[in-house]
Amino acid sequence: MKNGRYAAIDIGTVTTRMLIADVADGNVADCVREYTITNLGEGVDATGVLKPEAIQRVGEAIDRYLAVRASFECDGQKIPTAVMATSAARDAQNAEEFVEVLARKGLTLQVIPGNREAALSFLGASSSFADGRIMLVDIGGGSTEIAIGDTRRDPLWSHSFDVGCRRMTERFFAHDPIELDEMQQASAWVRDVMTPYFVDLAQQGYLRGENAGEAANGAGDSKVVPVDRVVAVAGTATSVVSIRDEMEEYDSSRVHRAVVTAKELDGVLGQLSALTVEERRHVVGLDPERAPVIVAGLVILKTVLELAGFRSYTASETDLLHGMVLVLADGEF
Repeated sequence: MKNGRYAAIDIGTVTTRMLIADVADGNVADCVREYTITNLGEGVDATGVLKPEAIQRVGEAIDRYLAVRASFECDGQKIPTAVMATSAARDAQNAEEFVEVLARKGLTLQVIPGNREAALSFLGASSSFADGRIMLVDIGGGSTEIAIGDTRRDPLWSHSFDVGCRRMTERFFAHDPIELDEMQQASAWVRDVMTPYFVDLAQQGYLRGENAGEAANGAGDSKVVPVDRVVAVAGTATSVVSIRDEMEEYDSSRVHRAVVTAKELDGVLGQLSALTVEERRHVVGLDPERAPVIVAGLVILKTVLELAGFRSYTASETDLLHGMVLVLADGEF
């Protein structure tokens, strides 16, 4: 792994983010993080096409990020940069148009498959935990990645589900505020998609929570080490902490490694689901631009915890971006 300064840009279904970081002996030190809700995946689930205005929003965010990157360059040395797009770009029929827009800005966009996204998220998140076996949960706008493995190693198991907060919102939530039957249908959808995988994980011995044990009827390979904790990354998981703690100003140092109980998660979900989108925009601790999709994200996170048989999760601020930086420093991008 080569020490130095690197940049990673992640273009997701809901957000566009950038991390500039210094890598030294396998450790990542953040220089700056940028975050913009650009909603690239708006309408993609129904139409299969990226909207021109969505592409434009991402392009404008990227222009700002490139100016920030330039301010961190020394002696005219360009910072090696990885640019990646995930679920919305994977689903879109016109993804090549988006690739060309970024190419004109001097950036090579990689539209990566879900299993690659899961592995990179796991690598980034696990870098913050010294040891143990974790289940990584990364809830995005169009997909949710789950990976299991030992920290600082490649995951032993991973899967990308086409279940995301924007996808769910557009499919199920037609009323404002959301109606009870819409919530129930959305939750049932997540369970239908994910349950077979969690039953299999429990049967293999990776899960030992109460619900997981019941699903597996006590089966499992005694040689398999089960998961110690659930680590959740991305805006849904971190927003729960900032809402719970009523953060007037987001404080990543308080969010990182914060433990959220299932009861606390239920409380935030109950609070937000009873409000209109406009009312949610004024909730302390919630980014107003995340208000339309946050409830869907919470439904997904709650369901994952229940299926895994865990009563809490740990929020992590190290995530996909950190995984991208580490792989870039290894010369693999």
